[in-house]
Amino acid sequence: MKILLIEDDRQTASAIKEMLKVYYAIDIAYTGQKGEELIFDNDYDAIVLDVVLPDIDGFQICRDIRENDIKTPIIMLTGKAETGDKINALNLGADDYLTKPFSFEELHARLQALIRRSPNGFSSDRLSVNGLVLDTTSNTAEYNGNKIELRLKEFRLLEYLMRNAGKVLTRSMILEHVWESDTNQLTNTVDVHINYLRNKIDRQFGVKMIKSVHSLGYKITT
Repeated sequence: MKILLIEDDRQTASAIKEMLKVYYAIDIAYTGQKGEELIFDNDYDAIVLDVVLPDIDGFQICRDIRENDIKTPIIMLTGKAETGDKINALNLGADDYLTKPFSFEELHARLQALIRRSPNGFSSDRLSVNGLVLDTTSNTAEYNGNKIELRLKEFRLLEYLMRNAGKVLTRSMILEHVWESDTNQLTNTVDVHINYLRNKIDRQFGVKMIKSVHSLGYKITT
């Protein structure tokens, strides 16, 4: 899954990304303008939005997102604890509101809750496809009870395939959802990581779960 963090304080943004990168691919925007560009060009599972930004304030960005019929869950961050600001944020379409300072564990828990409840969200943190089980809370994977050791990007790629089990995913779709937007990865990066997964799942256990769809992309069989 992939989230957008709009936060002008680089130290805060770096700390949040460091904590959440275990669970999500994360794009960062340090200005409201850049944040809106990313929102309208990409598909995110959630947006973490600071209220105080150097150009466009978070309230306006929240309004713009909802007026463009983008339903991505939004958590707003602010150093203000006034009830009026919280009410304003919620009335503009924010789904949650977190006052600084906050614990990263609470931010992660709130993100998980919002994503589960969102229209395109997923009701479970434990995915299962034909004996292959992925737990996104503990970041563990196994096949018929046998543990599978995965690197972070391999785990995220497998999660994306499993959350869309049976659907064909193009290389571009996979890059957009599994890798950060500023990494400039080539589409053959997807092929390389698919091969890693096949070594650890298909070839290891003698199955054919990860299939190539000629000239289109990949899917995991159900």
